[in-house]
Amino acid sequence: MARIKYHYNPETCQYERVRPKKLDIFLNILGFITLAGILGFLMANLLAKYIQDDDKAGLRAENEELKLHYDLLSKQFTEVSESLEALQHRDDNVYRVIFEAEPIPSSVRQAGTGGSQKYQEILNKNLKNEKLVLTAYQEIDKLKRKMYIQSKSYDEISKLIKDKSKMLAAMPAIQPISNKQLIRLTSGFGIRVHPIYKVGQFHPGIDFAAPQGTPIYATADATVKKAVYESGYGNHVVLNHGYGYETLYGHMVNFTVKPGQKVKRGECIGYVGSTGFSTAPHVHYEVIYKGEQVNPVYFFFKDLSSEEYEKVLELASIENQSLS
Repeated sequence: MARIKYHYNPETCQYERVRPKKLDIFLNILGFITLAGILGFLMANLLAKYIQDDDKAGLRAENEELKLHYDLLSKQFTEVSESLEALQHRDDNVYRVIFEAEPIPSSVRQAGTGGSQKYQEILNKNLKNEKLVLTAYQEIDKLKRKMYIQSKSYDEISKLIKDKSKMLAAMPAIQPISNKQLIRLTSGFGIRVHPIYKVGQFHPGIDFAAPQGTPIYATADATVKKAVYESGYGNHVVLNHGYGYETLYGHMVNFTVKPGQKVKRGECIGYVGSTGFSTAPHVHYEVIYKGEQVNPVYFFFKDLSSEEYEKVLELASIENQSLS
C-alpha cells in the first residue's frame, strides 16, 4: 500500500494531503520500468554467461573423454592389426610352406576397401570431426577385409591338411610282411640274376622270403584294383592308392580281398606262397608311381628306425639272385 504524504499550509494553519501530479506519476513509473529493464538485462546476461560457460565446460569435458576413448580404440586397432600381421606371416611362411601352397600376394592382403564414395553418407553430414570419423571407419573396414582374407586362407589350409593327411595315408610306407629282424629281404630292385636263366635281368620290385602262409599287409590305404591269378605273378593283388601310387604283391598262396574293396595300411590282404613264376615261398613287392616301377626300398620310412633303414638299403643293394 502506497504511503500518503501531507504538508503544512501556513495560510490555513492545517495539514493538507499532497496530491501527486500526473507527470510525476508517469516519470516514476517510467523510471521504475527503466530500472527494472536494466536490472533484467544485466541478470539475463549474467545468467547466460554462467550457463554458457557450464555448457562449454561440459562439452569440453565430453570431447576430452571422447578423444581419450578414440586414442584407446586406435591403440587396440594397432594391436589387433599387428596380431593379424603375425598370423599372416606364419600363414605364408610356415603353413603354406609345409603344405606346398603359394603364399597370398601382398596386393591381395592389402586390397583397398573402396574410395570416398563409400563414405558419402558421412561426408554429407558435414561433421565437425569428419576426418576422425572417416579414419575410424576406414581402419575398421581395412581390418575386416584382412580378417576375411585370412579366414579364407585358413579354409584353404584346412582343406590342404585333409588332402595331405589322405595323401600320406595313401603313400606306401611300410614293408609288406613282418620283418623285424631284417632277414626277409632277399633280392632288391634293379639288375639281378634270373633264378632260371642265370643272367642279369631287370627286377622291378623287392623279394621278401618267408614261410608259406606268412601274412602279407597292405602298405598304405587303398582300393583293391586286381586280385587274380596270372602265370607270371601267380596269385597276386594290385592296390590303387590314388595320388599316382599303386602297389603289387605277387606269388601268394591265396588272397583275402576282392576288386573294389577298401583296405587300410597294415591290413592283411593275403598270404605268402610260391605260385606263378617262383622258385621259393616269398612275396614279390612292387611300387608303381604314375605308371612307372620305382624302387620300393624308398617307401619303408614308417616302420624302420634310421639305423634299420640303412641296413635295409644295404641289403637291397646287393646284386644277388631274385626268387621270381
